[in-house]
Amino acid sequence: MQGGGRTLSEGFLGTSAPLAPDVVLLLEVAMGVALLVGTWLARTKRFRPHAWCQSTIVLLNLVVVAVAMTPSFRAQVLASIPVKLSKSYYALATVHAAFGSIAELAALYILLAAGTRLLPEQLRITRYKAWMRSVVVLWWLVLFLGVATYVRWYVPNFRR
Repeated sequence: MQGGGRTLSEGFLGTSAPLAPDVVLLLEVAMGVALLVGTWLARTKRFRPHAWCQSTIVLLNLVVVAVAMTPSFRAQVLASIPVKLSKSYYALATVHAAFGSIAELAALYILLAAGTRLLPEQLRITRYKAWMRSVVVLWWLVLFLGVATYVRWYVPNFRR
């Protein structure tokens, strides 16, 4: 099907990206902004809304990673590691995946260790601020790497 000269499988951001990467990019940027809102909620001592906000983002991101990012990485990058890591196409995606995995796992740990009683007492977090701030900074680094990966993969002037 076509509408306005573009097929439904094409993206809408004006790059060569299909629809899914465009949607994922916008979702991830929105989640990054929502993380900042959640951080603001904590700074204003609204801890319950902060917990709901951050938990929702962590779980939504887990779904996005499982449904879109992991299959894309497996199909387009994994088989080329380590042979083609000197090429930015593969290196950016690999660094993004590595740091993204760490950020998501750390965020899930915080969710379990700070927000539930599922973990034993010795595995729970007592210094919330340091953990949460570190993960938010890491998450934003991963978001930057994700945008860089998108640009490298789908913006023609950056392909080399």
